[in-house]
Amino acid sequence: MARKGKAIFEVTDVLRMFPTFVWKAELKPEFHRKMNNNIIRKLEQIRLSEPNPAPGHAWQSGHDLHKLNEFCELISCLNEAVVSVLAFLKIGQVEFEITGVWANMNPPDAAHRMHGHPNNFLSGVYYVRTHKGADTINFHDPRSQMEIIKPPVTELTAENTDQVVVRVKNGSILLFPSWLTHSVDANRSDETRISVSFNVMFSAYVEKMSKPLW
Repeated sequence: MARKGKAIFEVTDVLRMFPTFVWKAELKPEFHRKMNNNIIRKLEQIRLSEPNPAPGHAWQSGHDLHKLNEFCELISCLNEAVVSVLAFLKIGQVEFEITGVWANMNPPDAAHRMHGHPNNFLSGVYYVRTHKGADTINFHDPRSQMEIIKPPVTELTAENTDQVVVRVKNGSILLFPSWLTHSVDANRSDETRISVSFNVMFSAYVEKMSKPLW
């Protein structure tokens, strides 16, 4: 039975342990507009030689777009973003490389199921073309044990939710740990959403231990 009357204790601190970070950056419109147009033209050219996906299904390119000249500007931006993240994490000078870059084109109703990116340290997404109803990504609680007991809550907060929805726009860059599962809801706009995903790994690991799975 709860004790009535004067409180016998006070909360002196709330410790936040083992945080999960998602880093977000925005390219300036005067920079990303021309770059995005070049990316879209190249993707349309690549798609000419491939069959169209079924209605409501996404199209993905191969994972080697970082080797194309049309993506040089974007890769430069991504490298700078990775350097900033490694500095934030207090990781010493270490060589890294972008191990894979691929495009995602989601027409109306297309979604992307929950997944992670094995054998990489960081992963990310750059947003080329977004629309209202096709401008979010979902990050899911990595603590599987949280599913065992889920009591009702009076309000969803950062402390009790099992999913965080991040809103993005043209020119947004997101970076996150590769193990963090994420998903994309069905495109509720009338236009195709275009994004470019990428993976980052330490060069020594790639060369000596294990290649990224993609």
